[in-house]
Amino acid sequence: MRVRDWKDILAEVSSESTDPSGWRAVAGQRREGVGEDLYFGHPSRGVYHLKTYAKNPYELKGVGTQVARKVDGDIDPLLPSNEDQGRFAVQQPPDDEEHAKTMGTRLQETLRVHSEAPTSPEDFFEDLMEAIESPAFGPMEYEFTGRPDRLDDLSSTFEESEELLEAELEDLIDDDDIGRGFA
Repeated sequence: MRVRDWKDILAEVSSESTDPSGWRAVAGQRREGVGEDLYFGHPSRGVYHLKTYAKNPYELKGVGTQVARKVDGDIDPLLPSNEDQGRFAVQQPPDDEEHAKTMGTRLQETLRVHSEAPTSPEDFFEDLMEAIESPAFGPMEYEFTGRPDRLDDLSSTFEESEELLEAELEDLIDDDDIGRGFA
């Protein structure tokens, strides 16, 4: 198991082509201390675990690793389905000004089409993500002030990575002299 910077994990997910709408995620507060846990998975890409914390309002730090190479029958029920209410997306900035204009035009057209025709929130979300070329998006279970049960279930399932990432994150927090987060 290779522990890496959380940004490297997201860059890897963003760079490889796959069905972007196949991703699912669970996130919430860490069991103890500052920061958050995030698990996200894709049937053909596997499951990743990130632990992050806000060093200050402008800087997020963290670590992560791939904990499974695929989403199998044991892991699948631990990730949310499309019926769950929350959504997440990974975004990439446009390559250049011309790319930004193209994305903006697609986004405007998507908004226009959906304003003129009856569509579901799920269809609207997927079309928006495709318009901005999101490499990963899908349903998410997230608790801002707590931990979803699924997060504890995933932590128990991947106990070895949980312990390793927890120790690595604590080292980062100690190096930054962050005791309780910023006020």
